[in-house]
Amino acid sequence: MEQICVVTTVVDVRSVADVLAAAAVAGRLAACAQVGGQIDSTYWWQSAVETTTEWSVQFKTAPDRVEALLTQIRANHPYEVPEILVTTVQSGNPAYTAWVVEHTRP
Repeated sequence: MEQICVVTTVVDVRSVADVLAAAAVAGRLAACAQVGGQIDSTYWWQSAVETTTEWSVQFKTAPDRVEALLTQIRANHPYEVPEILVTTVQSGNPAYTAWVVEHTRP
């Protein structure tokens, strides 16, 4: 079975999440991108505790496309210090993982 990666980020505007998702899929950097509903994030920023409503975006991609996807997210992300996390999926539906790899080929 092939491995895949899930790349996750958050942004504070739904339309920005939609643009990040669409650009990654259109550019074959991700086979799928999912924009999740609003979440409330609490975090330290500039010596104070902040709470913000954000939208999560999960990108499903092949391991060899991760760096290009990260570059695109960083270039288009509105945050000064964006949360961008990469998780490698060790097992899953083999048909799905093959589909992800197939649809991330340039």
